[in-house]
Amino acid sequence: MAQVLLKGSSLKLVFDNGLDDNGKPVYQSRTFNNVRLEATPDELLQAAQAIGSLSQKNFFSIERNDSSDVKA
Repeated sequence: MAQVLLKGSSLKLVFDNGLDDNGKPVYQSRTFNNVRLEATPDELLQAAQAIGSLSQKNFFSIERNDSSDVKA
């Protein structure tokens, strides 16, 4: 049976950066690597809110990106 081994995680914060000349939304993102693999969604939200409070821009989204190895 195959196994999935979580090997890394990052937290991506996407901020609303206003509108471009054509009125389309512009986003800016920041990625934080080496997120603790056992971090819960609530812990990630707390961390994102703490980091976001240092910015003058509003959140558009918060993403967790995991990478895994699949072994036979």
